[in-house]
Amino acid sequence: MLQNKIYQNFIIEIIKTFFVILFGLSIIALTVRAVSFLDLIVDSGYPVSIYFEYSFLNLFGLAPKFIPFSFLLALTIFIVKHIQDSELVILWTSGVKKIFLVNLLFLISFLILIFYLILSTFITPLALNKSRSLLSMEQFNSFIPTVKTQQFSDTFKGFTFIVEKKVNNEVKNIFLHDKGNNLKGLSSNISNIFSTTIVADSGIVDKKKFYLFDGQIISSKDDNKKNEIISFEQLNIDLKDLTTATIKQPKIQETQTLKLLKCFTRNNLRYEICKGDTKKEIISALNRRVVLPLYIPTISLICSLLLINSKKKYLNRVSIFFYSFLLLLFTEMTVRYTGMNELLRFAFIILPFVLSTILYLFLIFKFSKESKPS
Repeated sequence: MLQNKIYQNFIIEIIKTFFVILFGLSIIALTVRAVSFLDLIVDSGYPVSIYFEYSFLNLFGLAPKFIPFSFLLALTIFIVKHIQDSELVILWTSGVKKIFLVNLLFLISFLILIFYLILSTFITPLALNKSRSLLSMEQFNSFIPTVKTQQFSDTFKGFTFIVEKKVNNEVKNIFLHDKGNNLKGLSSNISNIFSTTIVADSGIVDKKKFYLFDGQIISSKDDNKKNEIISFEQLNIDLKDLTTATIKQPKIQETQTLKLLKCFTRNNLRYEICKGDTKKEIISALNRRVVLPLYIPTISLICSLLLINSKKKYLNRVSIFFYSFLLLLFTEMTVRYTGMNELLRFAFIILPFVLSTILYLFLIFKFSKESKPS
């Protein structure tokens, strides 16, 4: 009963440390990433609420990347701490075999593995897809943040503009060029309009409306032989039909795992993501979601090498941590290229099983030597 209580405390301690580290690393990464998300407000004019919701959903895309490293740190901290406090020595002297603790760490690794698989396979694609759909459903909130002085802006599809000066919502020397038929009804004949250009001396921006003063409308025809020029003293433009140039089509990492798997069936042409030369990227994405978590048990066995009583340099704490970190670095670099090379893909899939078997047998061998009287 006492041993079971101790094991339960060990499990809770490791898992709690793991989640604290994972949350901390993910929040730090999200804080850095959120700076680039500010473009949604500054350049694309999205509401602040969309910015925060989009940033929060991207947290689920960052967290899986830190799971292996967080688990490595949690196990290393746990083992080193209990060795330094001589708590494990009490276990050994009470008759508990070291392989039992290894099995416990191996069991915990499977709990983390299941959590990793659920997150990377289901939750992360769903959250990232939701974040992308936010940009599709929500229109820009105001035209003012997208206006920058003496700088061409192509924030909106088929719509380019530049202003010389900007004071609050007042602008001077405006140039607008529309090739996306966003400015409708500004020509007497819109049937064959290729593009519309507007120049104005001054203007006022009011959210999604643009009031222009003293300028001209130049409507270019398809044949480029005859342009229509209309002068105006005041022109009121409604910009509500503008659409931002932000990518709204879900990327591979934002696509459901089941849908990616269906790309390898006969009915794959139903999905836009399956068209074109995307098979290599899809294979890499699936390996990252499904195969990469299988390396978690291997990490637990590498960390278990810390339990071996040895003064050899290749079994000290620094070396063992280096082995684990090297494995994480290898998997992160290799998974990107598994879609390009079949041999590399096979090696990536089978390696965690081979390493786990070798390490487990090595630990049994070392512990059996320690138990023999010298």
